[in-house]
Amino acid sequence: MQGVIMAGGKGTRLFSITRDLIPKPMAKLADKPIIEHAVECMVKNDIIDITIIVGHLGELIEQYVGQGDRWGVNIKYIYEQSPLGTAGALYYLRDSIKDNFALIYADILLDVDLNRMLAFHISKDAEATLLVHPNSHPFDSDLVILSDDLQVMAFDYKGNVREYDYDNCVNSGVFIFSPQFLTRINAPEKIDLEKQLLRGMVENNEAIYGYYSPEYIKDVGTPERLQIAEEEYLKGIVAAKNLKIKQKCVFIDRDGTINVYHGLIVTPEEIELLPGVAQAIRKLNQSGYLTIIATNQPVIARGICTIEELKGINKRIKTLLGKEGAYIDDLVFCPHHPDRGYPEEVEEYKIDCDCRKPKIGMLTRCAECYNIDLSSSWYIGDTYRDVMTGKNAGTGTILVCTGEKDGGKKFDVVPDYFKDSLLDAVELILNP
Repeated sequence: MQGVIMAGGKGTRLFSITRDLIPKPMAKLADKPIIEHAVECMVKNDIIDITIIVGHLGELIEQYVGQGDRWGVNIKYIYEQSPLGTAGALYYLRDSIKDNFALIYADILLDVDLNRMLAFHISKDAEATLLVHPNSHPFDSDLVILSDDLQVMAFDYKGNVREYDYDNCVNSGVFIFSPQFLTRINAPEKIDLEKQLLRGMVENNEAIYGYYSPEYIKDVGTPERLQIAEEEYLKGIVAAKNLKIKQKCVFIDRDGTINVYHGLIVTPEEIELLPGVAQAIRKLNQSGYLTIIATNQPVIARGICTIEELKGINKRIKTLLGKEGAYIDDLVFCPHHPDRGYPEEVEEYKIDCDCRKPKIGMLTRCAECYNIDLSSSWYIGDTYRDVMTGKNAGTGTILVCTGEKDGGKKFDVVPDYFKDSLLDAVELILNP
């Protein structure tokens, strides 16, 4: 795999730091320029041929980075004589790119297993793969709409009016392209990568996919975001979230723990976040823990809610959290219910599965997908079924009193801790 770093642009949002004396990628983050973090990410992924596309004050980047000798890689440069957007300068790579190549923007801080992403790209026989993830401000971000097979179906740009619930799924600024992608660029002219090339591929139903990852990728294009990213870098959060490293996760039940318990919920309108939930999840987002909702949803097997309707309910949760600056890394559910005798029940879901809590199929599949160490993780819920799930999976367990309060009638198990709310539980985990 070859590498491309887009390091042009004037960086007007960082003017208070650059003063137009240095290019944006030369702004310091933890005593090294942003561009150096990008190069190091590629080096960690065994990428030895890197092209840096530069523009305004680009010679300062070349003077600092050089030809890659200090990292044992080969670095060359393409200079934009006039701004060519986010894709126009790729025209000059058409003769030199022979393999799949990773492209990243130089105004992000990241630590990502790009080889894992490459394996996904190859498995999909994709021409273009976008790394997508949730963030803390989806309401003013460009959203990516994926199919169940993770093909990109549409983009919803941040300027659009959104009077609907949505998945918190955002383009991160990290891509892998096949060499034939470059044949789409016929001249060195100003081209927008996302709004022209990628959108055109989507509209033609071509092979463009979204690779979902909870790894650390943040825009550092403003002084405020740069400062936050630096703090998280110095705490070790950035490196720790690379999926090459074992992750720790807080699994959370849904009804009665995240949202007010109303029995079986079958419409988005019934979702009401419990007090303090968004604050608790924001704290987890900033801590290095993954945050995954894992919930039994027998409404599917009982035939009172379809899979698509359930997805709509879950989108409501993600939308409400996003409006308060919080996000979950994933939401998994079990649609099965083995008990029979309900009027509208759906036969295909009336099975004794391995994922219905207190069985641990949901958790083990997440552990495999995200390289999670269950013994360093937690399960928080409002019932003793949740506690038993955590015990069976080998996680720590916390029972909160915000939901069913089932009194332990069905499961002979004692949680590690009792807490009043999700926020109290998270405080305990983060400040033992």
